Amino acid sequence: MTKLVLIRHGQSLANQENEYTGWSDSPLTAQGIREAKIAGEKLRQTGIVFEHVHTSVLQRAIKTADIVLAELGQNYLPLTKTWRLNERHYGALRGLNKDYTRKLYGKKQVALWRRSFDAVPPLLEKPQSDRRYQRYPKTIVPRAESLKQASARIIPYWVDHIAPRVLQGKDQLIVAHGSTLRALIKYLEAISDTGIDGVEVANAAPIIYELDEKLQIISKTTL
Repeated sequence: MTKLVLIRHGQSLANQENEYTGWSDSPLTAQGIREAKIAGEKLRQTGIVFEHVHTSVLQRAIKTADIVLAELGQNYLPLTKTWRLNERHYGALRGLNKDYTRKLYGKKQVALWRRSFDAVPPLLEKPQSDRRYQRYPKTIVPRAESLKQASARIIPYWVDHIAPRVLQGKDQLIVAHGSTLRALIKYLEAISDTGIDGVEVANAAPIIYELDEKLQIISKTTL
């Protein structure tokens, strides 16, 4: 049995202020740092030894991964940072307070944008310009994404870079974002398009999957 562990980053400043983040680079709060340390402590108690770590190119996930690895004593591990594991892009909602958007657009519409599989938030007028994406085709930077659209970039990374390692019996750690991990959980657990609406991923609460030689789930534990 091979283990796959998913961790959402610790509390970010945007989480604390109840704002949409997406591809904006919000840092961890002091609480988020503590949460990451506790996640690492809990994982250390399981005795898991990872072979590779995967995270986004956003600092809240990278910092969480660094803290978790330090607690595990596994800082030496190779760590891949990829835009494909970035949070879902919230378009023109990013930086706005979530309660404010409920007043502006209505609770039902906001719930669709946040939780449904295929609803797309309001688009940015133009894609953001950021040095970290300059080496990629301009088409990778969205103006907004549904969870379905985010899945279209996330799942290929799983197929090409993570699943092959799991099939070799090598335990893998993914430290990413709420929507990133919801998309992957939907895929791994074959959750329906409507069923994913009720799936939540808490900050810094490790999810441990045990997978068989066909990548079928044997067990799932949340620490």
